[in-house]
Amino acid sequence: MSKERINDQRTDQIDAMGSADFGAGVGGTIEKAKNAKKTWKQLFSYSKKHMAGFIIAIITAVAGTVLALIGPDKLSEITNMITAGLSSTIDIAGIAKTGIFLAAIYVLSAAFSTIQGWIMATITQKISKSLRSDIEKKINRLPMWFYHKNTTGDILSRITNDVDTLGQNLNTSLTTLVASITMLGGSLIMMFITNWIMALTAVGSVLIGFVIMMVIMKKSQKHFDGQQKYLGKINGHVEETFAGHTVVKAYNGEQQTHEVFQGFNKKLKKNTYMAQFLSGMMMPIMIFVDNIGYVAVSVVGAALALSGAIPFGVIVAFLVYVRLFTQPITQIAQLTQGLQMATAAGERVFEFLDAEEMKDEGHKKAEAHEIKGCVEFKHVKFGYEGTDRIIIKDFSAKVQPGQKIAIVGPTGAGKTTLVNLLMRFNEINGGEILIDGVPISQMTREQVHSAFCMVLQDTWLFEGTIRENIVYNKQNVTDEMIENACTAVGLHHFIRTLPNGYDTVLDDKVNLSAGQRQQITIARAMIDDAPMLILDEATSSIDTRTELLIQRAMDKLMQGRTSFVIAHRLSTIKNADVILVLKDGDIIESGNHEALMQKGGFYAELYNSQFEVA
Repeated sequence: MSKERINDQRTDQIDAMGSADFGAGVGGTIEKAKNAKKTWKQLFSYSKKHMAGFIIAIITAVAGTVLALIGPDKLSEITNMITAGLSSTIDIAGIAKTGIFLAAIYVLSAAFSTIQGWIMATITQKISKSLRSDIEKKINRLPMWFYHKNTTGDILSRITNDVDTLGQNLNTSLTTLVASITMLGGSLIMMFITNWIMALTAVGSVLIGFVIMMVIMKKSQKHFDGQQKYLGKINGHVEETFAGHTVVKAYNGEQQTHEVFQGFNKKLKKNTYMAQFLSGMMMPIMIFVDNIGYVAVSVVGAALALSGAIPFGVIVAFLVYVRLFTQPITQIAQLTQGLQMATAAGERVFEFLDAEEMKDEGHKKAEAHEIKGCVEFKHVKFGYEGTDRIIIKDFSAKVQPGQKIAIVGPTGAGKTTLVNLLMRFNEINGGEILIDGVPISQMTREQVHSAFCMVLQDTWLFEGTIRENIVYNKQNVTDEMIENACTAVGLHHFIRTLPNGYDTVLDDKVNLSAGQRQQITIARAMIDDAPMLILDEATSSIDTRTELLIQRAMDKLMQGRTSFVIAHRLSTIKNADVILVLKDGDIIESGNHEALMQKGGFYAELYNSQFEVA
């Protein structure tokens, strides 16, 4: 099998997995628009508050178009005046009067078009702003499993690329479409009023181009959908690759990531090429049809003029009417590209906004009370959404206030999952978790979250000052409190050596080690000062000397607090009150360090394996 074929198969597999994930009820990328009618219905429903502006824009667009339709009739009058004057005296005053009236009409038409453009630009930017705001709010209402299934890059593509594409094409397409339809209908009526024979000639020549345009529109829609889809997939792949760039370099995976990128890029190129090629064909075809219309009208008009059936001015008027009749069809041909892109982008945006949210908790009336720290797990059962695999099978444990609980076990045993259930990042499938006798299902998520401070293995710092990162979302924090927390974790001296101290902005110019980043997050937890504490491999990125310093600080922090510690380095949890040993989602052993070592079971085996001398 060729290398290119293997590459294509790998890309197809990733592509299929992404499509399957979005198809599982979260509204994601698809190969073609499922329901364009539904998308536009949602868009109009979403834009209801701007409907008055839309109506004004449409009225001004129609008014400008109607005024433009008066022009050819006045041109016909001027032509007839000049033709009549060739054998006698030309009515200069009459021509001037009609010319001034014609100029006023065109100026007024241009003014209406300008007003319409300003209104639409304002409305579409407001809609784009509202969509981005609603997506940002939606992100905070989505369950955690949504982010496990979908790439960050594709979500970002919906917020940026798809919203911008929708806004830009709404701005240029909607009112132009209304104006084009008005122009098309108005010019058709004026042609039949002027002369029905020449009108039939013009319509017959243009009808061919209209049929061709409809065929092209039908074939190009799926390629516009594919263009938006693979743009999102490329964004997701690039974001994922750069996030793990160090790993890619360490494992010499550049070629593999390059091949996957090339696969998506190839499909994006193919869809974009076909979309642009097919839509690009419309203009040359319509220009050709336009020219055929001019020729046909000129020939038929000349024959009628020679027979005396019409004056010469009618031919001049009809040549303008033909242009006004074919121009909207040409514009519609161009607008179909924008409308198709808007449909594809709009569908992706509204699929995201329609994604399943966490259940509303506005009805919960659990009273806020001082958390003592008694936590109880009663026959907890959990498996991830969309899978049949049960990770936590039948977990039961009771933790007394102020106890330090260590959770250990092999990779995949369910340690972090258990903490996520406690924090209600995921909802349990069965059983109950209680805090001070109150089921967390009866508490709001905010109440549960405020009961814990967390330090995770993966550090998260945002672009802001060190002070802002430590104080994150906490009010009334003094400089003394910040300095005491940083001193406790061994970070105060380092911060003092920075040019701006605690006001140093954390960006690409500030090079922090993994350990220093972790120290900042631990200081953040100290400032949070919540009743209970969760440490998920909190010292995994810190050297042994710093770990001892932080461990002492952690011991002080954990005094009087119920603490849950997940650790692989078992030496760090020897002083835990209770050690829960998990394997395959169940507790297989529990007790303190000494008792478990004397038992000589699975924990003792894990502990001895870490200190085994080769």
